[in-house]
Amino acid sequence: MVNEKRLIESFKELVKIDSVSREERNLADFLIEKLEGFGLDVIVDRAGEKVKSNSGNIIARLKGNIKKVTSIMFSAHMDTVVPGKNIKPIRDGEKIVSSGETILGADDKAAIAALLEALHIIKEKNILHGDIEIVFSICEEIGLYGAKKLDLSQLKSKIGFILDAGGQVGGITTSAPSQNSIEFIIRGKASHAGAEPEKGINAIQVAGFALSRMKLGRIDEETTTNIGVISGGKATNIVPDKVILKGEVRSRNEEKLEKYTEQLKKIAEDTAQEFKAKAEIKINKEYDCYNLSSDDRTVEIAIKAAEKIGLLPSFHASGGGSDANVFNKKGFPSVVLAIGMEKVHTVDEYILVKNLKNTAEYVLSIINTVTSGEN
Repeated sequence: MVNEKRLIESFKELVKIDSVSREERNLADFLIEKLEGFGLDVIVDRAGEKVKSNSGNIIARLKGNIKKVTSIMFSAHMDTVVPGKNIKPIRDGEKIVSSGETILGADDKAAIAALLEALHIIKEKNILHGDIEIVFSICEEIGLYGAKKLDLSQLKSKIGFILDAGGQVGGITTSAPSQNSIEFIIRGKASHAGAEPEKGINAIQVAGFALSRMKLGRIDEETTTNIGVISGGKATNIVPDKVILKGEVRSRNEEKLEKYTEQLKKIAEDTAQEFKAKAEIKINKEYDCYNLSSDDRTVEIAIKAAEKIGLLPSFHASGGGSDANVFNKKGFPSVVLAIGMEKVHTVDEYILVKNLKNTAEYVLSIINTVTSGEN
């Protein structure tokens, strides 16, 4: 039922609208007009005011045309990472790519395009359905901020399907990690680097020794650690008295999360003490893990809906967070579904046309599965 030409043009149109995190307003305005045109009731919440975005989350509802059917929610995020401005999508055979100077924005606009195509088909074919709610969130890429500020009491649905994972359509993310962000502030002592270097304590050197002692990267199948930002120093003739390191620990196991967070903290503190420097450490829990079983209702629906259209359902554990982490923590059962995007967050990002089509078909199959009571 998917109109391939329409879907591709819709996707291209979406990625051309700049919407890097905290600048989602233009895309939101475009989507509000589209959703209202399909007959959905649309509101924009005030999350943007709380997270310094120029838009809030979009919450839209299509009233069901039959009764006694479970209301379901689909969600995708509007924001993109950088470089995400002035994107030029190009059809390259069976792929859609960017010009190579920016990301493509399939993360997550392929999901948005699929949802819009599904709404087109529901209206064209007068497909039976219960209440369908759609949430387009803001600031997902910079900390799931939109989802964190979303008031779930505004939704009638009790289960959600988050379209925001790489891999072949049919992939179901049943487990995702918690994340701690860590900021280390190493304080040394400034002095003239040429005249009196021995009177200083080089904070960069302290940070370097600390980093050399930290185990970074993949710790095990559930856990990763990373230091991704380092800044400090004022001039080459000054022994630097301050360096800031920013990093993270992720794990699908809460005990491991705390263990390796504490390990990094202790290394920084011990190294600073060794050099007679000081270490100030800030730890923040960004989001919590979730783990779903195969008999969870959202998972069961996702499996049956995939099989109905000839997709092969597969289960995956993720190393990244998504809005589903927040929704599940808030007691709103949600599962993340793959939409076929590849090499995301890079200028080599692409998506196959077949995966755009399969995602739209998958959305329709989920609606059909719930409507027919096959869950």
